[in-house]
Amino acid sequence: MKKIGLLTLLIMATLLFTLAFTAAAAGPKPSAPAMPAAAAPAVPAATPAPPAHPHITEALEAMRNAKHHLETAEPAFHGHRAKAIEHLNQAIREAEICEEEH
Repeated sequence: MKKIGLLTLLIMATLLFTLAFTAAAAGPKPSAPAMPAAAAPAVPAATPAPPAHPHITEALEAMRNAKHHLETAEPAFHGHRAKAIEHLNQAIREAEICEEEH
């Protein structure tokens, strides 16, 4: 019975010392010296900006590819091919306007 009490006391003391040293180590840290603003790395001006609307850019590419496929298709499809090309031209113009509004 005395061994259990002694062991409990030893474990409690170990825990208290551990917590005390951990709290002391986590105490207030000295503040780091302020870095001058001029030391910040400059962003190169020559880096091109990514497209503002990547989905619109991809859609424009897809519509232009579709238009090319329709223009190279053999039969006229009773005027439907020409009408589809006309609609694609309108859609391309609208998408270009969207892209310019960036």
